[in-house]
Amino acid sequence: MPRTKGGYKTRRRHKKLLKLAKGYWGQRKNIFRRAKETVERALVYAYRDRRTKKREFRKLWQIRINAAARLHGLNYSRFMGGLRKAGVELDRKVLAYLAVNEPETFGKLVDVAKGNLH
Repeated sequence: MPRTKGGYKTRRRHKKLLKLAKGYWGQRKNIFRRAKETVERALVYAYRDRRTKKREFRKLWQIRINAAARLHGLNYSRFMGGLRKAGVELDRKVLAYLAVNEPETFGKLVDVAKGNLH
């Protein structure tokens, strides 16, 4: 079988990968083999951390809601339970925003939650 050279296609594939490696240090940015290893690892981390980010933000929102609810004499789980019984369907992202930026509105939500406990 005759030898085939990649030429155009190989060069195009290499350039595409080296473009992704732009800004890396040393051989990682301009030697194809090193760049490929680094870019593949970076893409794995990016994929993984897109999922981790969702968990991290939910934890942050819960911490903020809990801190604000405790200022009003209620813990996180009782506050969320009271809101659920009251039929308030605000998600944690919005509740955390209210807790930090609009404490008086959050206080009214705490009163609603307290009114629906037991």
